[in-house]
Amino acid sequence: MYDFIVIGGGIVGLSSAWQLQQRFPDKRILLLEKEPVLASHQTGRNSGVIHAGVYYAPGSRKAEFCKAGLRATIAFCREHNIQFRQPGKLLVATDEPEYRRMLALGQRCRENRITVQQLSRAELKQREPNITGLGALFVAETGIVDYRQIAEKMATAFQQLGGEIELNSRVEALCEQPQAIHVSTGSGSYRAGFLVTCAGLGADRLAGMMGLAADFRIVPFRGEYYRLPESKKRIVKHLIYPIPDPSMPFLGVHLTPMIDGSITVGPNALLGWKREGYEALNFNLADTVQMLSFPGFWRVAMGNVRAGLGEVKDAWFKTGYLRRVQKYCPQLTLNDLQPHPVGIRAQAVMRDGRLADDFLFRESRRSLHVCNAPSPAATSAIPIGQYICDRVAETMGIAG
Repeated sequence: MYDFIVIGGGIVGLSSAWQLQQRFPDKRILLLEKEPVLASHQTGRNSGVIHAGVYYAPGSRKAEFCKAGLRATIAFCREHNIQFRQPGKLLVATDEPEYRRMLALGQRCRENRITVQQLSRAELKQREPNITGLGALFVAETGIVDYRQIAEKMATAFQQLGGEIELNSRVEALCEQPQAIHVSTGSGSYRAGFLVTCAGLGADRLAGMMGLAADFRIVPFRGEYYRLPESKKRIVKHLIYPIPDPSMPFLGVHLTPMIDGSITVGPNALLGWKREGYEALNFNLADTVQMLSFPGFWRVAMGNVRAGLGEVKDAWFKTGYLRRVQKYCPQLTLNDLQPHPVGIRAQAVMRDGRLADDFLFRESRRSLHVCNAPSPAATSAIPIGQYICDRVAETMGIAG
């Protein structure tokens, strides 16, 4: 019998388990992960950005958790000798509509109490000679890190405090009873006083086992990346982002100088037909049927037909993908777009067709489920874990 079980070995699950063990050192805590290694999905397949919180609605969980998360992530890296850098981010406007959106984004930064500097065309060119635009916003705090390293260090810290981790443990059933939660996996069964799920691409399925997912489903969006060749690794010094379209939940194709010295290009946002579809051929019948049978999918699909077709075209024809980047970095060529691993964004879609635009949680008497935690969840993992600890303490009526 465990006091707490955490399901999910990504950075949010590991942060939650580690902080629960810190907060309640006398409690017995188990983390279950279905894969043979930790951080196999969103945590280990993202662009490594430590976000400052530029984009998110003032007062939202994303805005508050992201700002706190940037500070907490950097403090964690310093404490555990994990390499990180803060080269800063440039958000580049390449035409008049983008310039107007840039001004609005600058105002949002100020509302979110984020330090931002507006650059003219000449100031942009001075900072980044290879980048073209009418102007830009500069956010100095934005950083880069390898989130897999952070996740691994959290796992080690959790175990050193007495926590237990079981890999290769896919959850098959959950049952909540008055005195305990029963968790059945392919390798065994467990009981706990309280359950926390941080399952990313499987969030709706675990919440559904508890009857808590009637109003949403996870829809996978495939993010395809490229890597620039060695000869282009110094083409930019900062992270270079386009000005996002506020009608879309994704940030656009950007240039990211990674912590290993390489530069990635991406991601796009292509509808996935397999939740863990990292290969070139990504189709799973069960995943597809579940997605197509949900009314919210059709509502969001019908409202974004043109954007969706554009994503498909640019995914099939690399010239379209290249044009997105050439808007602000015209020196790049097709030969510069070299292969790089794919990522999958777990996006919650509500029954009414809205894309969940904030972190989403669901609760029962003895469980708490993280149901929507795409970017900036990696940056926000420590504040999310703190929130989960607070909710567990309040729900269970325990001090800590």
